[in-house]
Amino acid sequence: MPKVPALAELQRRRSEKWYGHGDGVIAATVAEMDFELAEPIAAVLHDAVSRSDLGYTSGVPSSLGTAFAGFARRRLDWTVDPDRLTLVPDVMIGLIELCRLIAPGGSIGFASAAYPPFLTQLPAAGFSLVPMPLVADGAFDLDRLTTQLQDGLDVLILANPHNPTGRAVPRDELVRIAELCAQHDAWVLADEIHAPLVLPGARHVPWLEVSEAARYCGISLTSASKAFNLAGLKAALLVTASDRAQDIVSRLPLTNDQVGLLGLLAAEAAFTSGDDWLDDVLRQLDRNRTVLGDQLPGGIVWTPPQATYVAWLDCTGANVGEDPAAYFLEHSRVALSPGRTYDPAATNFVRLNFGTSEELLTEMLTRLSDRGQ
Repeated sequence: MPKVPALAELQRRRSEKWYGHGDGVIAATVAEMDFELAEPIAAVLHDAVSRSDLGYTSGVPSSLGTAFAGFARRRLDWTVDPDRLTLVPDVMIGLIELCRLIAPGGSIGFASAAYPPFLTQLPAAGFSLVPMPLVADGAFDLDRLTTQLQDGLDVLILANPHNPTGRAVPRDELVRIAELCAQHDAWVLADEIHAPLVLPGARHVPWLEVSEAARYCGISLTSASKAFNLAGLKAALLVTASDRAQDIVSRLPLTNDQVGLLGLLAAEAAFTSGDDWLDDVLRQLDRNRTVLGDQLPGGIVWTPPQATYVAWLDCTGANVGEDPAAYFLEHSRVALSPGRTYDPAATNFVRLNFGTSEELLTEMLTRLSDRGQ
């Protein structure tokens, strides 16, 4: 079982999830897990510090390419050409810079609710947003996508698995998305950062394994950051499987020295030697998903996620006011992410991060049920 420090120790962390909350508040906001680092990753980081190896990154070493290709094959049933990998500091920077190359000032679509930086950073970079609400069962709205493509949509950002719902998009849906986007000459940027975190009962289908159409119009973006809790180390990968896509990537203005060397070293260790730790984490997340379903407070509705460690909770029936996150912080001392940051219309929703110990999750749920009573 992966180890999680005690609450007092977690509150000493300086990362976004835990920093700045009052004493005794349980943080379940930002997508960081509480588990201690995998030993092979910790070892390589300690070793780098011990030899003062904290300089610039020189490029994609063959060892990283080999490590990721092996990981993709073992864990995701994905055949990756190590020569088709490009380093970027993180997935969001990669998305923005690719959009600037593909369609400067153009229209960018994505399923809504969505990762909050889509709503804030893309407009700041000069793009027009085209949110496409998910249909009732959480599926992508293919009819709306067709209409938007006919209206000139330039780029679709496809978060798969989806954040915040945790849905793993099935192959038939991906095939249709690829057909539509290729037909209308729109690019698909597949954000697959949560792909290694698919839970039992579901399967991730890598975008570049979907079809020739997907490879023609698509680029995949991924990282060890979510699966291995390395977001602060700044190293991500762009993956292509067509000359057309590789030509776009080759024109990126980013340079290798913008990627963190520690992030590169940690990613290589994760992809090479992190399987056992990841298996333990997935088992814990699956148990936590069950705990959530069994102990979810009355009036809160959810669809259990197929992937990731976040739960998208509808609090409409919970009698917690117009701002559920603020209510729970005040009355339960639990910090959750407000739904409106993922979708301005999702005012009755919160996102709960269950990437923690079963004990801390149980305490969190007890507090949410008691609400300070």
